[in-house]
Amino acid sequence: MPIFIDRAVQLGCHEGYPGHHVQGIYSEWQYRERGLIEFSVAPLYGPTSALNEGGADFGVDLAFPGEERIRFEATTLYPLAGLDPATAPAYGALREELHDLSGARLTIAAMYLDREIDRARALELTQRYQLVSRERAERNLAFTEQYRTYVINYLTGKELVGAYVHHAGQDEAGHWAAYERILSELMLPMDLTASVPHP
Repeated sequence: MPIFIDRAVQLGCHEGYPGHHVQGIYSEWQYRERGLIEFSVAPLYGPTSALNEGGADFGVDLAFPGEERIRFEATTLYPLAGLDPATAPAYGALREELHDLSGARLTIAAMYLDREIDRARALELTQRYQLVSRERAERNLAFTEQYRTYVINYLTGKELVGAYVHHAGQDEAGHWAAYERILSELMLPMDLTASVPHP
């Protein structure tokens, strides 16, 4: 399927730097240098899945904080794609607003997996509350059908990692240091929640 312009940054950071590629380097280090054989295997389902997927998604915010992402997209990606760079700020604002709808995916997935709604209703709700086409709704639901509850790791994991990083570090250098701690120390999601005060 065609992708939106901002997906290039998201995929680059999530799959590459500072996401899964960097996570893999740290896992290899844990295994080779520290002798922790459990890091020689990367199970898809496990306690660290939220840190892996959420951390990879949070990597976008870490690598492109504040307005840096919009500036990079406007000056580099938009010209490459033949798009008007002047529209980048408006699209960035739309992206921020659409983020508020992302929790709908988890609710719809839970309702569908718990058999509270059928497939047709799940597709309808996905289109309505995520503002996506029928084709994209089909893709989202196919992911849920194949990977089931794994979908929770992206949004919930990103929020968990983000809360920890912003609490532990007060500036950009502190954010990077906190993120590196997640990668280099033996941590589980509960380790992150324990250090972040709850309202």
